Amino acid sequence: MKVKKFVAWDYVVFAALFLVSASIGVFFAVKERKKKTSKEFLVGGKQMTCGPIAFSLTSSFMSAVTVLGTPSEVYRYGASFVLFFLSYALVIIFTAELFLPVFYRSGITSTYEYLELRFNKIVRLAATLIYILQTVTYLHFANHLVFFGFTVTGFDLWGSVVATGIVCTFYCTLGGLKAVVWTDAFQMIVMLVGFLTVLIRGTTLNGGLTKVWEVAYEGSRLNVFDFDVDPLRRHTFWTIVVGGTFTWLGIYGVNQSTIQRCISCKSEKHAKMALYLNLLGLWTVLACAVFCGLVMYSHYKSCDPWTADFISAPDQLMPYFVMDIFSSMPGVPGLFVACAFSGTLSTVAASINALATVTFEDLVKKCFPNLSEKLSTWISKGLCILYGALCTSMAAAASLLGGVVQASLSIHGMCGGPVLGLFTLGIVFPCTNWKGAIGGLLTGITLAFWAGVGSFVYPAPPTKSMPLPLSTLNCTLANSTEAVLAHRGDTWYSLSYLYFSAIGCLACAIAGLLISFITGPSKGEDIPPVLIKPVCNLFCFWSEKLKVFLWCGVRHDSPEVSSRTTTPRADELSAIAL
Repeated sequence: MKVKKFVAWDYVVFAALFLVSASIGVFFAVKERKKKTSKEFLVGGKQMTCGPIAFSLTSSFMSAVTVLGTPSEVYRYGASFVLFFLSYALVIIFTAELFLPVFYRSGITSTYEYLELRFNKIVRLAATLIYILQTVTYLHFANHLVFFGFTVTGFDLWGSVVATGIVCTFYCTLGGLKAVVWTDAFQMIVMLVGFLTVLIRGTTLNGGLTKVWEVAYEGSRLNVFDFDVDPLRRHTFWTIVVGGTFTWLGIYGVNQSTIQRCISCKSEKHAKMALYLNLLGLWTVLACAVFCGLVMYSHYKSCDPWTADFISAPDQLMPYFVMDIFSSMPGVPGLFVACAFSGTLSTVAASINALATVTFEDLVKKCFPNLSEKLSTWISKGLCILYGALCTSMAAAASLLGGVVQASLSIHGMCGGPVLGLFTLGIVFPCTNWKGAIGGLLTGITLAFWAGVGSFVYPAPPTKSMPLPLSTLNCTLANSTEAVLAHRGDTWYSLSYLYFSAIGCLACAIAGLLISFITGPSKGEDIPPVLIKPVCNLFCFWSEKLKVFLWCGVRHDSPEVSSRTTTPRADELSAIAL
């Protein structure tokens, strides 16, 4: 079944998105032209408010991967993806109450500055390099998969890659973090409008909300709660809630892209409020994406375009659906593509800005500590251009790697999990020394990549991934060939991809603690209290003596700590640590 391709009005709507995004960059470049410091460019002078930051966070992490991947997941596997509601809530609580206060009060610009203050330069450098690898690799695969999904619209693949890279690099370089944040806020609105347009049209064409719900129920798409504890099962309650929490905590809790925007807020209260407002945004986008999947299943219940070979990959289902239902409404498909590309633009822009910040703060400034402010700003802008070109070229050269959701979360899990474990060791366990931190990080990375790479080489059999049945009863099949995949028996390589982060995090934490005790634990009195979060206070509130014992010598009750009224600067903390 052929569907119409893009027409002139679709390109006009799509081009308008790029024009507005670029205009925001120009606006902030002109407005902030007298502010020459690298701090203004990289963290907005730490004067941002919670509203735009919340929009920016939601837009960046609910990216085009969500717009394309989540409806496809629901269409094929059912609505269990909605359980990420619980994961997101746990992630935001841990980020706002455990990680953010430490980062904000430390006065840092790069998240990885904390690791030098807490451990040493070697630990900081190792984590920085892993972050750069993680971010570039994620953009390498995920954005190419997003662009590939839109080839069914007749939209030029390579043109979209180049246009996205140029526009993102343009407004990141001109306007810095403020341009990224406000552009993200605009793109978040576009994303929601696009989703709602598809939902309203799709629901109307398929007999209304009640009918869509009935068809989804009959097709077993509403079997959400599966409490099977088998870790080899792809999606169950436990893999999504437990594994998903670890995965997204690695993305949110200690990721430079998130923390950089939070610490750009004018106060810690604004930063926390941004995170909690962002949770509402995450829930809203997730609900739209899940229901889009159900509407799409209702529409194609008797003629699955993927099985019938009308499309070449499941990630093209959503664009195909949009072109199908809006075939008589020129310009509206362009709105949806603008919606998905809003996520792509915000993700790429946030990543470019974060990569530039990390590279400048953790690598350039360490090698050249006496740079002038003017030169620092120019170097920061040059790094934005460099990473923009790198991400664009890598997206164009990427090859396919499974579904967009699984591929992107797997990458974040394998790299983010061990780094999450490293920060947890530093913030929660005062006894951890730098040898334990390095040893734990290496252990976590090794095990996470062993599990992750093994799962790609030996994918799980259908009995574990359990795709739901799809019908081609009313289709004229485009191709009658049927792929037969050979699967090995059950092995631990079939572990759910959502557990990669948990493996890396727990392995890092356990190995780090063991190595620290073997080599001699750190002395708490030598660690600035602002670098440690006394989580034991929650569980030992009845006993001051027990709390002090579990502080491991960290002087949380010292007069200097209780009387301090301003946030310490990172260089002050470094002097204290020395």
